[in-house]
Amino acid sequence: MKKLPTFIVSALAASVALALPAVAANKAAQPVVQEAPLRAHLAFLSSDLLEGRGTGQRGGDLTVSYLENQAMAAGLKPGNGNSYRQLVKIAGVKTDAAASSLRLLVNGAALPVSFGKDWVYAPGDAQAAHSFNADMVFVGYGITASEEGWDDYKGHDVKGKVIVMMVNDPLPTAEAPNRFGGKALTYYGRWTYKFEEAKRKGAIGALLIHTDASASYGYSVVQNSWDGVERFQLAQGTPGTELQGWLTNDAAVALFKAAGLDLDQQRAAAERKDFQPVALKARLVGDMKAEVRKVDQYNVAGVVPGTDPKLKDEVVIYTAHWDHLGKQGTSGDTIYNGAVDNASGTAALLAMAQEAVKAPAKRSQMFLWVAAEEQGLLGSAAYAEAPLWPLEKTAANLNLDSLNWIGTTRDIGTAGSERTDLGKMAAATARNMKMVIAQERPDLAGGYFRSDHFSFAKAGVPAFSITSGSDYLGDKAKAEQMRAAYRKSYHQVSDEYDANWSMAGMTQMAQFTLNLGRMVADAPAMPAWKAGDAFGKARAN
Repeated sequence: MKKLPTFIVSALAASVALALPAVAANKAAQPVVQEAPLRAHLAFLSSDLLEGRGTGQRGGDLTVSYLENQAMAAGLKPGNGNSYRQLVKIAGVKTDAAASSLRLLVNGAALPVSFGKDWVYAPGDAQAAHSFNADMVFVGYGITASEEGWDDYKGHDVKGKVIVMMVNDPLPTAEAPNRFGGKALTYYGRWTYKFEEAKRKGAIGALLIHTDASASYGYSVVQNSWDGVERFQLAQGTPGTELQGWLTNDAAVALFKAAGLDLDQQRAAAERKDFQPVALKARLVGDMKAEVRKVDQYNVAGVVPGTDPKLKDEVVIYTAHWDHLGKQGTSGDTIYNGAVDNASGTAALLAMAQEAVKAPAKRSQMFLWVAAEEQGLLGSAAYAEAPLWPLEKTAANLNLDSLNWIGTTRDIGTAGSERTDLGKMAAATARNMKMVIAQERPDLAGGYFRSDHFSFAKAGVPAFSITSGSDYLGDKAKAEQMRAAYRKSYHQVSDEYDANWSMAGMTQMAQFTLNLGRMVADAPAMPAWKAGDAFGKARAN
C-alpha cells in the first residue's frame, strides 16, 4: 500500500494554475502535454485515499468528485447541460447458489452438476428471483452474420427456451481462410455477443460451453468472476436474458451424452454453414435466487467547444475509464490501486484537457471519463445508449487504457484504426512525431472488443484504443524485463504508483492521442469506415 507522495498537493495546485484561462495568443499553438500534471494526477488517483476507485464503493464516488472539479479547473465546459456528470444506473448481482434449486433434467433425471465446479449462472436482467421449466437447444456458435452468410439459428424458434452455445467463432478452412477474421477473433466470437444475440432471438437463458482454447483462458477465470462474486450490469436500457452462465466442457459432454448426442460431432457440424439447431431433449428446471442492489455511478464529461461555425457541431471524444477493482478482502493489502490500469489513462486525459483548452480546434472536443469498464464496459455502453452528443455528429472516439510507464518507444499501437480512415491519420500523426505504427498481429483474444472504444464502434463511430509500442528507446533488455514484470501486477494489489517511474512514455502516448484527435478535429470531413466493415453499418443506417 502506498501513501500519497508529499509533493502532490503543490503539484496539483500548479496544474490547476496552469489550466486557468488561456491567453488568446496561444490559440494557434499546438497543445503540448505536460509531464508534471500527468504525474500529479496519476499519483493521486492511484493513492490509497481513493481506495482503488471501485464501482459502487466510496473510492469511486471520491474519484468522480475529483474528476469533475479538475475538469472545471482545466476550463472544460460541462458536457451534460450544466453538469459534468452523466448518470449510469448499474445493478450489482450476486447469485445465491444455496437458495437456488436449478437442475438440468434429461429424460426426467437430473444431471449431477454443482454450482461453481461444473457450471455457473446469474440473472442477466437484474431480477432477484426466476423460475424455470424450459426446453434446451444447442445452437452451435450462436451467430447470425449476414456478411458471412452465416445463421446458426436458421429460423428455429428459441423463444422461451434456454440455448447452449460454443464460444469463439467458426474456424478458418482451406476453402475460406479468412472467414470470421481468419485466425483473429471477431466480435461474433465474444461471449458478450452470444448473450446479446440470445436476447434478440427471444431465449430466456443462455449457457456457454467453456474450453481453455476457445475462451483463451481457463475455467478458473470464469469461476472467479461468477462464483460468490458480485457482478455488475446496466440497470437501464435493454435487459439481458433471465439466465446467463457457463458450463464446463465435462458438464457439457455429460449433458449431450445423456441426451443421446456426441458433443464433438455436434461441434464439427457447427463448423459448417448448413448447421441446424439441435433440441437436447433436456430441460432447465427450478428456481434461481440472487442478491440484487442498484447503484448510481457517473461518467464525467467536459468539452472544449470548436471554433468553426459549422464544424463545432461535430465532436471528437477522448475516453479513459476511471474505475478499477476497489477494495477487496479483509486482511493484508485490500486496495487494488490500479495505477497503470487505469489511473494512467484517466490522468492523461486530465493533462491533455489542460492543454486542449488553450488552443481549441475547429470541431469540438469532449474529454469523457467513463465508469465501470472493469465490469464490462458499462459506462461507455451507457453513453452510447444515451449519448451527450449526437452519435451521427461524433467524428471519432480515441480511447486510452493502461499507458506506457516504462519509457518512450519508436512505435505506437493503433490496432483497429485500420478499419476506418483513422488508420491513415494515425500513421501521419506518428510520422509527424518521428514514430511508426506498431506491426499488426492477429487479434487472437479479441482485444478490439474489450476496451471502451468498442461501445462507440458498435454504435457506428470510428473508434480504437491507442496502446503502447514495444520498440523501446534506450535499454531494451531492461524495458522488456519491466514489461514482463508488470504482467504479474495486472489486476493485482501490486499495480501501484512508483515515484521513480519515468513519465516520458505516458506523455508520449498522451501527446500522440491529442495530436491525432486534433488532426481529426481540424479535418474537412469526418472519418469513415472502410467499405464492408460490419460496424460501419450502424453509421450508414
